[in-house]
Amino acid sequence: MSYDGYTTFSVAVAHGIARVVIDNGDINLFDAMMFGELARVAGVLAVDDNVRVVVLSSANPDFFIAHFDVSLILQFPTGQQVSPTELNAFHAMCEAFRTMPKATIAVIEGRVGGGGSELALSCDMRFALSGKAVFNQPEVALGIIPGGSGTVRLSRLIGRSRSLEVVLGCDDISADLAESWGWVNRSMAAADLWPHVNNLAARIASFPAHAVAAAKASVLRSDKEIVPDLIAEGAAFQATLGAPAAREAMQRFMSSGGQTPQGELRLGALAGELGEFTA
Repeated sequence: MSYDGYTTFSVAVAHGIARVVIDNGDINLFDAMMFGELARVAGVLAVDDNVRVVVLSSANPDFFIAHFDVSLILQFPTGQQVSPTELNAFHAMCEAFRTMPKATIAVIEGRVGGGGSELALSCDMRFALSGKAVFNQPEVALGIIPGGSGTVRLSRLIGRSRSLEVVLGCDDISADLAESWGWVNRSMAAADLWPHVNNLAARIASFPAHAVAAAKASVLRSDKEIVPDLIAEGAAFQATLGAPAAREAMQRFMSSGGQTPQGELRLGALAGELGEFTA
């Protein structure tokens, strides 16, 4: 299959491994173009018999993916919505990476937040660069919630109390702490990270594809009620958009350095400064 024509990332397939390298501006902002292209490539990868493992990484040493474009969220409709009965488009894209009959691996070497974190959470495995990778779900500080699967996936990975610390605190989480909580498989030194990921991907790709797919599907059956919970999360996210405080917080975020390299490199601090009662 052809993987030409993508503008926000490149795809190279060899020896059963598809390497998707994200490269979308200064902070790898999760904009409309990246979203559409990731949704499209997920569908192609899922049915490509030449692919047994998908490895997501970034060409930007400072950012895996910053988060979803807040300027686009500000354009989302805020009126009364009909209760959804199906996954929204972002959830469907994330679910494609979780459910495709291939192993999906995210390699996080820089910052990842919001929707970028939710994409990584949707992958089967996550490996992080110790001392450099940083995780954040900043949405509550912006008056909304992690609406792209974050509340659903974090609670299953790291438990209720820790997921609430992440979601309500909107603060930076280091790679080593993320490992200790079970957010990532391993936090590894630079000399060890890619050798480990490459060896693991090659091992999985060398095994019979039908067995890999069956084993993954069997493990995924332990994820109970994922789709109903995602639908409920999507409705809750939509409901927050109508609050005047949400629009004010998102606009304040943008005017305070959000979506610039300088602001995003201190996302946890910036989120804290958005609070209504910050001294």
